[in-house]
Amino acid sequence: MAKTRTIMACRDCRQQVSQWAGRCPGCGAWGTIEEVAGASRDGHSSTPVPLRREAGMSVDARVTTGLGDLDRVLGGGLVPGSVTLLAGEPGIGKSTLLLQLLAGVAADGHPCLLVSGEESHAQVAGRTRRLGIDGDQISFAPGRDLAAVLSTATEARSFLLAVDSIQALRDTSGSQVPGGVSQVRTCADALVGLAKTLDIAVVMTGHVTKDGDLAGPRALEHAVDVVLSFDGDARSGLRVISGGKNRFGAEGESAWFEMGAGGLAPIDPTDILVSGQQVPGAAVGVPLAGRRALAVEVQALVGSTEGPARRQATGLDARRFQLVAAVLDRSTGIRLGRAELFGASSGGIRVEDPACDLAVAAALASASSGTCAPEGAVFIGEVSLTGQVRSVVGMRQRFAAARAAGCTHVFAPPSDEASDGLQVVPVRSVAEAVSWSQA
Repeated sequence: MAKTRTIMACRDCRQQVSQWAGRCPGCGAWGTIEEVAGASRDGHSSTPVPLRREAGMSVDARVTTGLGDLDRVLGGGLVPGSVTLLAGEPGIGKSTLLLQLLAGVAADGHPCLLVSGEESHAQVAGRTRRLGIDGDQISFAPGRDLAAVLSTATEARSFLLAVDSIQALRDTSGSQVPGGVSQVRTCADALVGLAKTLDIAVVMTGHVTKDGDLAGPRALEHAVDVVLSFDGDARSGLRVISGGKNRFGAEGESAWFEMGAGGLAPIDPTDILVSGQQVPGAAVGVPLAGRRALAVEVQALVGSTEGPARRQATGLDARRFQLVAAVLDRSTGIRLGRAELFGASSGGIRVEDPACDLAVAAALASASSGTCAPEGAVFIGEVSLTGQVRSVVGMRQRFAAARAAGCTHVFAPPSDEASDGLQVVPVRSVAEAVSWSQA
């Protein structure tokens, strides 16, 4: 007969601990830690039950944040009991985004609690006034001591708990270094347990370096439900939120914002990603970002050299850039083998979709010949090593993005998808697609 597993848990808040302690780290009560037989790690009975009997967490019961583009990246809004990690470089605007998110949720009638270990109440209140946010609808508490945060959140029972940041939070009962890997994991695990037990949505910020190698956020991706990456150029004010892991929606969604005096404002990236000017060395591609397609201008520069030829790509997959250049050289007679090649994507967006191979080929052909790509043209297709152009998925979304960018012609493999006002130029090889550059 199997033995019943015995663990230690608080009889008041059901917070579990690895060993007996005089004070509960969850609610702060003294003398409430006791043995609980037959319990699982979340404090509930370990007796198996049919899945249909567990109502659990409904992904349909979402709460909007007031930022429509952010809701789309999240998959429709915040899910009760979910844990979201917002990771970005220091100073990128995570605290500002967090305040705007809290304001949107609070305006919808849901109580919100912000705990900050990096800023005082006066500092947060000052930013709230600058952003024009009604701070009376958002509760604030210091966020450096893990036990205090858990106790406050348990008593408040708010719908949303925002933690700024996970690196500033620490478990004073442990001996780990504050902000280290062990501390960050311990604090995050406690917040995950709180979210799942009390059905509280938790959003926590985490700092990453430019290389993204800080232990905190990278060590937490497996524990949280949603990972959002917050990137941008601090000099231009452009910000991009990209969805990574998402248990409640599609991965790869992105939202574009501009940072101003009044906070983050959503923008349409079309004007940034497509210049609309006809110049040699530029072609428009349509990569998919999750379920959304974006028209992006791909740029290329071909130069002569007397030494070793350089190949450099910014915002593009460097290996695919070189592959497309080699195929173009072999299939079309455009001599690129001894030329210096440079490629880039506009707006700083990272383009990794193979469907942009044809746009890269068009940009290289245009730069080499000095001939502009056809006016209003967009190039969609994956280039194979044999020089053939392969079909790609998501043509309906790509056609819609091309129309929104003002394009009129699409160079793409034959497709049954309705073009709805776009003139499709069917191409089966790279040579056909760039024949205009050799006319």
